[in-house]
Amino acid sequence: MTTGRAARPPAAAHPAAGTVAEAVAAVGADSYTRIVATLIRVTGDWTLAEDSAQEALAQALESWPRDGVPDNPGGWLMTVARNRATDVLRRASVERRKLHELAELTLTAPATDHPEEEVVDDRLRLIFTCCHPALALESRVALTLRTVCGVPTADIARAFLVPHATMTRRLTRAKTKIADARIPYLVPSGPALAERLPGVLAVLYVLFTRGYDADGEPGFADEAVRLARLLHRLLPDEPEVAGLLALFLFQHSRREARRDGQGNLLTLDKQDRTRWDRAAIREGLETLAAAPAGGPYVLQARIAACHATAPDSAATDWPAIAGWYDELVEIHPTPVIALNRAVAHGYAHGPAAGLALIDQVLATGALKDYPLAVAAQADLTARLGHRDHAAALFRQAAALLAPGAERRALLERADDLTGPAAG
Repeated sequence: MTTGRAARPPAAAHPAAGTVAEAVAAVGADSYTRIVATLIRVTGDWTLAEDSAQEALAQALESWPRDGVPDNPGGWLMTVARNRATDVLRRASVERRKLHELAELTLTAPATDHPEEEVVDDRLRLIFTCCHPALALESRVALTLRTVCGVPTADIARAFLVPHATMTRRLTRAKTKIADARIPYLVPSGPALAERLPGVLAVLYVLFTRGYDADGEPGFADEAVRLARLLHRLLPDEPEVAGLLALFLFQHSRREARRDGQGNLLTLDKQDRTRWDRAAIREGLETLAAAPAGGPYVLQARIAACHATAPDSAATDWPAIAGWYDELVEIHPTPVIALNRAVAHGYAHGPAAGLALIDQVLATGALKDYPLAVAAQADLTARLGHRDHAAALFRQAAALLAPGAERRALLERADDLTGPAAG
């Protein structure tokens, strides 16, 4: 049997179409990347690898309702994809070596939850190639979504606010650049790994942010968490990978509590913490516990852990958060981190201390017209008791934002300070 298909099960075991679609989606979430990565390594053809993987998923949707889900669905998909790639290459009279390598591909998926070494390397190669610094950051994010996550091009285009044809050309150019520049399909090692890894993590961070932002695409955050888990499994000894995964988990644990019944954003102090995903928080704590003192992502994860483990807003350990920000700004001195540090000090040591630090950040000019800087000033000003001035600052911050959930939230805070209930 070349397809690895299970014997036909009794009629009762034949799943309904909806169940099969769910099974294909579940298997595809893990197998798609493995199939594409392996076929790219063997053929060197990105389009052929993606088309073959998609063809395998389409055949599963057609065959499995009739024949039943095979015992080894991942192996079935790999075999169908391999056979499709072989047919295409044979018709194109591709060199014998590649056909021979394709014929030797394993017919079954790994039997355990831990892929074989070659498959591990294939997945890592794919991630590092998609995230190569020779590509523009936006292209890296889009290529990762398309090739590693299997997100349809139309969905990526919609999230990037560009036409489908534009995104198709962008992805094609990225793949062409990989080929023309002969970007190696490999995982760097030693010092090169330490140099390249931050770029990979930055792509995942941007991907998560695009999904976690108030008006972002939620599915992108899910994909970022999935990829961070995969990267952590493949690089278990890299503390920054663990830190990034933990950070995602802590942030994502609040996704169901971030909005009220009308869809309005809720600040941390107003969220119903019983709706936070406790399993995600536990996973984040376990992941972070295994990471030694690390870099920016580990420190950000420790800050997020302080929020995630506080039973209520009043119990938040702000002095610890301020201390972590003191360390973070030393090793990653960006204006936004300096702003967040100022807010943390405002909550830990009093709003006047925080406002003084914000003034220092704004004096550099780096955050001119940055709405969150004005909103931070407004928040600490309100804590000082200067309600009218704080309301004016909230409205100023809202005016710097496009219409959306964040803008509405700032205007509501201004109204809370000046409305009838404020008195």
